[in-house]
Amino acid sequence: MLEVGGPDGIIQDRMIRDLPRLLSPGDLLLVNDTRVIPARLKGRRGAAGVEITLHRRLPEGRWRAFARPARRLKQGDRIDFGPGFHADVAEKHDGGEITVAPNLRDDAFAQALRDHGAIPLPPYIKRPDGPGDEDAERYQTVYARAEGAVAAPTAGLHFTDRLFAALADAGIGRTTVTLHVGAGTFLPVTAEMAADHRMHPEWGKVTAETADAVNAAHAAGNRVVAVGTTSMRLIESAADEDGTVRPFEGETNLFILPGYRFRVPDLMLTNFHLPKSTLFMLVCAFAGVERMKAAYAHAVAEKYRFYSYGDACLLHRQEGV
Repeated sequence: MLEVGGPDGIIQDRMIRDLPRLLSPGDLLLVNDTRVIPARLKGRRGAAGVEITLHRRLPEGRWRAFARPARRLKQGDRIDFGPGFHADVAEKHDGGEITVAPNLRDDAFAQALRDHGAIPLPPYIKRPDGPGDEDAERYQTVYARAEGAVAAPTAGLHFTDRLFAALADAGIGRTTVTLHVGAGTFLPVTAEMAADHRMHPEWGKVTAETADAVNAAHAAGNRVVAVGTTSMRLIESAADEDGTVRPFEGETNLFILPGYRFRVPDLMLTNFHLPKSTLFMLVCAFAGVERMKAAYAHAVAEKYRFYSYGDACLLHRQEGV
């Protein structure tokens, strides 16, 4: 784990097990308890193979999805995934996206996904034979609870029950939010101007209990530590201008760029992200562009591991942000 911008303002090589001593009694961890569903489905449209990745739940049991290949799909086409399980193409959209209407709902749909779907690993994790049983276990946080994500909140993959026990012994609290991460989190920014990039909406919930815990931590002079970009984006979506957090339930497409004024988190634990991604822009907004460039150069030189199964960094918010 790389600590960036600590009390002495310099970059420090750490280990994730150091976290209890790097935080202070009364600090509050904010984690995302979403659980990844087997959202990648291989099916057939007649004789042609089709792969879809569900990424956003819609009303009436429909889903927004990325399709490959999408060009020949037409509204009304039926995609068969297995005996008794299929979906009709309800709409076509730009960028290889479709809206599908599965023939199953609720528990029957969830069981069909378990039977026929696969964990949707990021495209940079290569599995020639598809995700295996190990991925199905490893690509979940130990506190995953609310099913609905199609990508893991990967900063949370560093935590174990043993680490949480050490944090609790050090007087560090924990509370949860739920943000169902969508596949759009993997998409690079391709717009000429970053501000023109379109974020895919993601559903999230901040309970009254979590809002009260965050507000109480700040009122007591303690710090809030966002675990991952998903927790960061959701808690910022639930905050007033003065930093007061309110209960929230609904969709957010908050896009955080350098220059954004943060309202809630004081620190952030995250992984090392792809260049030209919305996630790297977010960490630059939080910890400072030049500081993050230096941190990433150090991480490359020291052979830190990047991306979903990689190493972590603990970011202190840059003064004035």
